[in-house]
Amino acid sequence: MTTTVCVTGAAGKVGRFTVLDLLDHGYGVVGVDVVPRPAELPGQDRLAYLQADLEDYGDTAEVLAGCDAVVHLANVPAPGLVPPARTFARNTVMNGNVFLAAVQLGLRRVVWASSETTLGLDFTVPPRYVPIDEDHYPYPASTYALSKVVSETAAVQIAGWSGIPFIALRLSNVILPSAYAAFPSWQHDPQTRKWNLWSYIDVRDAALACRLALEADVTGARSYVIANADTVMSTPTADLLDAVFPGVPRRRPVEGTTSLFSIEKARAQLGFEPRHSWHDEVS
Repeated sequence: MTTTVCVTGAAGKVGRFTVLDLLDHGYGVVGVDVVPRPAELPGQDRLAYLQADLEDYGDTAEVLAGCDAVVHLANVPAPGLVPPARTFARNTVMNGNVFLAAVQLGLRRVVWASSETTLGLDFTVPPRYVPIDEDHYPYPASTYALSKVVSETAAVQIAGWSGIPFIALRLSNVILPSAYAAFPSWQHDPQTRKWNLWSYIDVRDAALACRLALEADVTGARSYVIANADTVMSTPTADLLDAVFPGVPRRRPVEGTTSLFSIEKARAQLGFEPRHSWHDEVS
């Protein structure tokens, strides 16, 4: 029997790639977004699509009805796009509605987009240690990050009540393949991308993480750092630290251009391994 997954934020950056990845791996998909169905949305002939407002609980319950699981990606996607209070209010309402509707309807799993911002971005205050792992949480410095921290806290409680697994993916800065052409432009200046410790996640690997989170043998509420294995820089990571964050403790040696966002937990529990490096995209 085909597993049907509701993907919220289906018209967005990660949503489009997640929809296509799930369809290509045999899932039934109901795409949901606040905007009308985009003409260029991947998998048009295989996809059910609903325009809905997830700030409305009735809409939320209706779009999840009949689905087995949800990949919840719909939110104000970053700080600074709308006023801070509105960012916090909209995200927490959307997340709460999806979480509670999933329990009401008896869905088998909730996978949802948390954020690397919960770990300390933009690092105006340096990180407490590197590589950063899940234990560096919570460290919110914006209402956007705070909305994710509040939602992760809610997920722990709701998973405990319901027995449904809730998996939060703390996605790093999501990069489309078309954006790799800009990477050479900042190689001379480590300050340009220090705001998230030179981290990123290819959108195709973000979609992969969503699917693996649906399939992993885990229980309860879990959270995972999802980033690429390398940084956005050609300069060795240890040299970047020496130049920008010289006093930050290093919990283990930092070799080559390895990322300062540890994905060891995601590797071990989700089987996540990034497949797309910017070095393969830029000649």
